[in-house]
Order: sequence, then structure tokens, then C-alpha cells
Amino acid sequence: MTAFDSPYKALVIGASGSIGAAFLKRLQEDSLCQTVIAMARSSSHADVISIHLESEESIQKAALAVKEHGPFDLIVVATGVLHGDGFMPEKRLADIDMKVLQETFMANTFGPALLLKHFVPLISTRGVMALISAKVGSIEDNRLGGWYSYRASKAALNMLIKTASIELRRQKPEALVVAIHPGTVISDLSKPFAGGANARPADIAAEEMLATIQSLGGKDSGQFFTYDGHLLPW
Repeated sequence: MTAFDSPYKALVIGASGSIGAAFLKRLQEDSLCQTVIAMARSSSHADVISIHLESEESIQKAALAVKEHGPFDLIVVATGVLHGDGFMPEKRLADIDMKVLQETFMANTFGPALLLKHFVPLISTRGVMALISAKVGSIEDNRLGGWYSYRASKAALNMLIKTASIELRRQKPEALVVAIHPGTVISDLSKPFAGGANARPADIAAEEMLATIQSLGGKDSGQFFTYDGHLLPW
């Protein structure tokens, strides 16, 4: 990677998932990456910092733990949930369930909101905080319906990112906060769905997203991108 002032420092939140792990591996292999720190809910590796998105105390503690290693030129947030134990995306209004709504928004919206709160201050003056969103979170692009909780939680995440970018611009005009759609990736998230048959490996998705992130400039802060650099409508 060459877009950041080298040597650069990176942080991957959600490093135990397919996309997060692929980002971590790619950054660890980059000779220009001076520091790369991994965070995840759970890990068998002692060098991975524990973080739980349902707990602001955990998020704040994780941010404080890495503050001395920053500021970071790249922060990747590769967290999220589409389905879980006992639930799948809703097909109809009649399928909406309060518990599922709460769990989905906790993972996709509330947790990332707190990550923005505690980790945006750790971005370098020309750094990028890229959060994994989803094309189905685009209100304008929604033509199929369904997936109420997931769509709404990602749409709300996009608004948080857009709003945070406006505040960040006042403090660090060249720093960026962006939403990025990874496409369909081979992972536990995509496995139950028909589109998963055409999914591509996580390492390819991570490489494509890193190339897109590298190409961004200050004017791109607060935007919603596909993995290959195209703008998505909100």
C-alpha cells in the first residue's frame, strides 16, 4: 500500500470474521505497514484485543488500550450481523420481531456508533476510518423489499457515518470516514443465501476494498462506496 504516509499504522476491528481476518492478513504482509492491531469479540490469539460492541465500557477500554500506538492511518470496522441463532432476515412485515430488531441494530448500528465515538479521535490527520456497510442499506436502491432489520440497521449506520464525517471535517479536513460495501463474500454471513453461491473469497474482497480506500481523497469523506470504488446512493 502506498496511499498513506509510510510507514503507516492500521487497526482492524472485527478481525475474527472472514473479511476482517482477510484485511488483517493483507496488512500484516505489507512491508509499509509499521503497526497493525487486531480487535475481535473472541480469539485464541493473545495479541488480539477483546472488544464487545454491546458494551461501551469495552469499546472505550479497547480504544484506550491502543491510543499510545496511534494515531492510525487506517481503521477498518468489519463487524455486523445478518442472521443468528434462531433468526433469519425477514421476508414480510409480519416476520418483524423486537428481539431480532434489537440484536441486529446492536451489532450493525449501536455498536458502530460507539466505535465512531471512541475511535474517530484516533485517526491521523490524513487517515481513513472505513466501516463495512451493505448495498441493501441504500434506501434509493431498495427494489426488492424484505430484510427489514438488516436494511434499516445499515441505513442507520450510513447516516451515522455521513454525520460523523461532517464533524471530522471541521477537526481534520483531510481525514475520512466512509462506508464501503464489500460485495458478496464467502463467509458465514452469506452461506445460507442463494447469492452466496457466486460469492468471491474474502482475500480478494479485502484487496479490492483496500485499493478503493487507497484511492480516496478528502472530498470523499462521508460517501458510500462499493468495493471497486463506485459511489452508491444513500
